[in-house]
Amino acid sequence: MEEKLNTILEEYHQQEGNLVFILQCLEKDFGYLPEDAIYWFSEQLDIPPAKFFGVATFYAQFHLKPRGENIITTCCGTACHVKGSERLINSLMKELQIPSGEDTTEDGKFTVERVNCVGACSIAPVVIINEKVYGKMTPDKLIKELKRLK
Repeated sequence: MEEKLNTILEEYHQQEGNLVFILQCLEKDFGYLPEDAIYWFSEQLDIPPAKFFGVATFYAQFHLKPRGENIITTCCGTACHVKGSERLINSLMKELQIPSGEDTTEDGKFTVERVNCVGACSIAPVVIINEKVYGKMTPDKLIKELKRLK
């Protein structure tokens, strides 16, 4: 891990980077922002860790917990909500056996995310599975896609 962190630090200095650059590199390399890495950069750069966490929690692109191999994003915007996004989420959570309050399966295979809007209202409800957009989704079609991934 420290080797990766040193590489990011070198790039940061070469490019006169900023906190977002560091966080993007961490997210790319680790799939999330390891707490140890944030404290390491805080110490190396003499920047309070609260600044890192403040930026990380402001932007949706950053994640403070490890995510699954497969990311399932469900739109919860108005059109998707009206067309049944909550039913989709409930069927996902039940099928994947994700406990209430969690978003990732115990085996680390799947993470279920909710977003406010993906901007595809005409094909609501919308689910994005590993960056592929599926419109007019139903619980049955969603379970079939999950089984294909398993």
